[in-house]
Amino acid sequence: MEKNSIKKFAVWARTELLTRVAQRAARYGIEKDNMINVNADSINGVLLSQDEKKQRRALIRQINEKGYDQIVEEVAYTWFNRFIALRFMEVNGYLPSHIRVFTNENNEFRPEILSEAINLDFAGLDMQKVYQLQDENKTEELYRYLLIVQCNELNSALPKMFQRLNDYTELLLPDNLLRDGSVLEQMVSLIPEDDWKDQVQIIGWLYQYYNSELKNKVFADLKKKIKISKDSIPAATQLFTPDWIVRYMVDNSLGRMWYEGHPSESFKEKLKYYIDDAKQEVDVQAQVDAIKQKYSQLKPEEIKCIDPCCGSGHILVYFFDVLMNIYQEYGFSTREAAISIVENNIWGLDIDERAAQLAYFSIMMKARAYDRRFFTRNIQPHVYEIRESNNLDQASLEDIYQENKNIAPAIKETLDELYDAKEYGSILQTKQQNWKVIYDELSSSDSIYDELIQNELIPILEVGQALSQQFDVVVTNPPYMGSSGMDKKLNSYVKKHFPNSKADMFAVFIEVCGRLTKDNGLYGMITQQSWMFLTRFERLRKALLERTTVNMVHLGARAFDEINGEVVQTTTFIKINNYIKDFVTPYIRLVSINSEYNQEKALRQVIVDNESELYFEKKVNGFQKIPGIPIAYWVSDQLAQDFDNTNLGDIACPRQGIATGDNDTFLRLWFEVNASKIGTNFHSYEEFKSSPYLYAPYNKGGSFKKWYGNRDWVIKFDQISYHTL
Repeated sequence: MEKNSIKKFAVWARTELLTRVAQRAARYGIEKDNMINVNADSINGVLLSQDEKKQRRALIRQINEKGYDQIVEEVAYTWFNRFIALRFMEVNGYLPSHIRVFTNENNEFRPEILSEAINLDFAGLDMQKVYQLQDENKTEELYRYLLIVQCNELNSALPKMFQRLNDYTELLLPDNLLRDGSVLEQMVSLIPEDDWKDQVQIIGWLYQYYNSELKNKVFADLKKKIKISKDSIPAATQLFTPDWIVRYMVDNSLGRMWYEGHPSESFKEKLKYYIDDAKQEVDVQAQVDAIKQKYSQLKPEEIKCIDPCCGSGHILVYFFDVLMNIYQEYGFSTREAAISIVENNIWGLDIDERAAQLAYFSIMMKARAYDRRFFTRNIQPHVYEIRESNNLDQASLEDIYQENKNIAPAIKETLDELYDAKEYGSILQTKQQNWKVIYDELSSSDSIYDELIQNELIPILEVGQALSQQFDVVVTNPPYMGSSGMDKKLNSYVKKHFPNSKADMFAVFIEVCGRLTKDNGLYGMITQQSWMFLTRFERLRKALLERTTVNMVHLGARAFDEINGEVVQTTTFIKINNYIKDFVTPYIRLVSINSEYNQEKALRQVIVDNESELYFEKKVNGFQKIPGIPIAYWVSDQLAQDFDNTNLGDIACPRQGIATGDNDTFLRLWFEVNASKIGTNFHSYEEFKSSPYLYAPYNKGGSFKKWYGNRDWVIKFDQISYHTL
């Protein structure tokens, strides 16, 4: 896959789209600091149609509510998402019309949809308009029109990706899309067609690279003491997870749960990164076998999986792959399995609308790959943008409550819980409600507020439902954001509800994932490694001892090749929501391996060989003897025992170093003293006093130096000074 080409396109496309969308807005008299009357009938002498006036008013309302920059950003990424979705579908043959939108059959930038315009059978297509535009040779205008109609046509199959375009989004579709150098032409020419066939990679990398400049801005602002706002959290914290790490986490959680309950060597062979359990003592194995017995009672359609920070859907898509293998092992056809997986097995949540759109799209494309008729089945994935209740019209809500008095208390409670939800995301917890009754009653009511109910209220309640549940399997790459970067609201909430993990959002999610997991369920994460060692996470480590670690792959600083100039020390692990005393956990230590590629290769070798200097085993309760309970899995049992039985005073005589009592008298910076008076390389005071020197090097700490430094001071060490000390 040509990552450099993908990055070049995505970074450039964001800037280009922002510029072109702003130009379209200016064409309708809307600029950042200058806006022509909202009810204008014409702009710069050009008469507006009724649709244009309506769309323009809607655009101005949104700008007044959210701000000009936010709306331009939203429209730009909406069109970006649609363009890459259409490109993926045309390359893979998933467009229902089977007519290419951007290229011809030879992958040349000559849209087939133009040459086949008179043969299109799209609902809402005005053929008279098509003929007129063709006769007038208005090819650009015809293409814009056909592109919008194609997006509307896909609304019935993919409503969360292709909302009907009758609002300001249509108004701001960029001009001159067919010219050389346009966003569409560059998308086709820069990214090889074959790259569009790798669904997970192409969508994930496009999403990450599109956000890269925004991420850089957020971190530059942090250096200026500007906190990360809720609108900036996605850009600051999203990171595309390498495929092999996703597979490790899912193979050892979802894959493990099914394999341990339904042993099958043919199924296990498909779990490329599955790590076998260590040999257990008899009583421990009995506990493990009891859990396996519970797993054996699971049917495929009963397994609930969630990624609460799903990004563009990488983990969700691999959930789908493993679930497909599970269903086939159980005897389902691929078509039956695809339907059931979307309906019953997979949930995804993200605070970022664009990420949730792409994750939703990814699951729909995965289902379509197994079922050619999936788009016609009116089945929608449980993949949701986390929405907040703040902006719902309160007067309308009161009327809805009056119309639905039976369910009004449950709705009110959920909406209260999701106030400012964009600020907190999946760390929120909502109460369980009778969701079926709520949805049935809202859907059956004949209300003038049906549009608000379907488009605004129910999507918020669906988020509430997801956050109120527990799942068999939870897997995620959580956001990494230290408390110093959090704004006041988020920081206060985290301190109140997560005192053990408040120092960083990734640590908060370790607790959240445990909460989301059912008893005996499994959760897998990749996080920063600091929770394993630092004092600030000691209480978190103590709490986590109540959940047994199934296995861990300690990655260190080299797991993400795409992070340039940043050192992110990471580890990935699987936990079971149960405590199994004396369980022996396998740990694989990859911290000294210098690249993502070599780490994957080493992990595979350890799994195949089952013996390696990188492989360690440690009992789950083996860390408690070491002060601070660090997850020091590589230390010997004898060393851990030494902490338990031996006092330092029994084997050494601890002493304070030199304390002058008067630093101003005895200490100087090295450059304040004539070099001829400073002596070095003496092993004792007896050697020093017989020398002609007056000063000796003196270490007394200082600012952080990564490799070497702080040799700043010298101490007056002649005989008189020595005896004074």
